[in-house]
Amino acid sequence: MTEPNTGQAAGQIKGRVLGVDIGTVRTGFALSDPDGYLASALCTVKAEGKRSIASAIKEKADEHKVRLIVLGHPINMNGTLGESSARVNKIAEELRKISDIPVILFDERCTTMEAINFLNITDTRNKKRKAVIDNLSAEIILQNYLDSVRK
Repeated sequence: MTEPNTGQAAGQIKGRVLGVDIGTVRTGFALSDPDGYLASALCTVKAEGKRSIASAIKEKADEHKVRLIVLGHPINMNGTLGESSARVNKIAEELRKISDIPVILFDERCTTMEAINFLNITDTRNKKRKAVIDNLSAEIILQNYLDSVRK
């Protein structure tokens, strides 16, 4: 987990948190309840380029009056940082320029696999699967973050 100082003590989330899974085509969003216990899928947005994606994230954060934005950080399975990580870091930098809401990066290793396993278990296929996977990944990232700060 990469977590810059957000001014919030672990386990003391006050207000909603926005979880984001930045994909190559779509960006998935999830939102916590006001007490920061439960993540729920919100929507997906098609956006390209760091400015466009950062703007879409800011818009969702402002719309839902969130206190914190959690971006899934795509760290390689061996712990190294690759192209995807660099891309998310650039989007985080852009987002910090245009918003006062704290932004943290949270290790998202295996969340896509968790989402795929869930969709296999629930027999979600074809177009439905593509529409749901980004939301579900964002929800898993956010729930993992919320669980980690409550420990």
